[in-house]
Amino acid sequence: MAPPPPPPPRLLLASHAAVRAAASARRGRLAGDHHPPQVAALRRGDWVKLICGASFEDAADVRNLSLVYTLAGVDCIDCAADASVVGAVNEGIDVAASIVPSVQSPWVMVSVNDDCRDLHFRKAEFDPEDCPPDCSKPCEKVCPADAISLERVMIEGKHSQSDPSSGKLEGGVITERCYGCGRCLSVCPYDRIRAMSYVRDPTKTVELLKRNDVDAIEIHTTGKGTDMFNTLWSNLGDSINNVKLIAVSLPDVGDSTVNFMNAIYTTMQSHLQGYNLWQLDGRPMSGDIGRGATRETVSFAVHLSSMSNRPPGFYQLAGGTNSYTIESLKKAGLFQSTTFAATSGVTYCQQAFIGGIAYGGYARKIVGRVLRKIPAQFGHARIEDHPDYLLEALQEALSLVGPVKGYPTLPSL
Repeated sequence: MAPPPPPPPRLLLASHAAVRAAASARRGRLAGDHHPPQVAALRRGDWVKLICGASFEDAADVRNLSLVYTLAGVDCIDCAADASVVGAVNEGIDVAASIVPSVQSPWVMVSVNDDCRDLHFRKAEFDPEDCPPDCSKPCEKVCPADAISLERVMIEGKHSQSDPSSGKLEGGVITERCYGCGRCLSVCPYDRIRAMSYVRDPTKTVELLKRNDVDAIEIHTTGKGTDMFNTLWSNLGDSINNVKLIAVSLPDVGDSTVNFMNAIYTTMQSHLQGYNLWQLDGRPMSGDIGRGATRETVSFAVHLSSMSNRPPGFYQLAGGTNSYTIESLKKAGLFQSTTFAATSGVTYCQQAFIGGIAYGGYARKIVGRVLRKIPAQFGHARIEDHPDYLLEALQEALSLVGPVKGYPTLPSL
């Protein structure tokens, strides 16, 4: 049996006392709110979701990310529809609760796709033996997930120092870490890297939805027609009734976007027993690139805000979200701005038009750089065994979650 985690440092508990106080104060914003805390957050507009990555399957990292962001107060953790990854998310949540017992457990969401053309569901692939031994390895340098590892060796197995062309490259893509961003594809000087797309097996998804530790599902669709969505929805069958929230992630496809969304909603409506959410996917897997990456998802929200015939449900930003997203939403007048909206039960109530923000690549980047500081000799380290790194990672997470939740500014941990 694994030893219990070390006692939480005093500063960690102090920071969470402030966080919980701020969260409690915010619960009274919308009178008469009797919804689950996650849904109440969507109604207020301060829902935060961590995206671990629909194709990111490094269970050790997923566990640590889930632990840190649970402590930071996210409402949902979205992960690959894989049993081991779901287990890692729940383990991280459980450890967070053992450190701060009063922490709110986020909903666990699994992501699936209806179309192999969705960029979130692909992996890079190449054979390192096809690479020239003197390649400068730009793919390794550009990968945001550290999912490519190449080592130059001599044929005899020794490092090649003086003459790089005399050896070969070994290694390649670390499949479980690749989440399909595609940045390596364009930088390979020899065009040796391929993108291998796939569709999640709906029969395995059905089994996941039967578990009592999966609360939500997100279906990624490309906006190129409803046939494949309808097929997937039919294959999921009654298992869809086991979850509390059904999200649909889609891109802005222009003037036909709202009609497409309404067609999707019509398909879902007869079996929709819980809540539904629309994820406005701006520029996929780009939040870690820089300030401008967030423009597309905010523009998507502005576009939909002008449409009176948009379907019922909550709306959430994703795709390019980062530390500049809140500022951009405020400039657009959409940050926690309320409207009267129809719920899935066609009951009209006051709620925020943009219910919240999902953070993916940027959220993983700011905590990942702390995880990489843990000495390599610890292997797959449990971050709670390294309190100083845990506090540093939590501070990074709070810097992202706090502005959405309205947490008070905390002193450096």
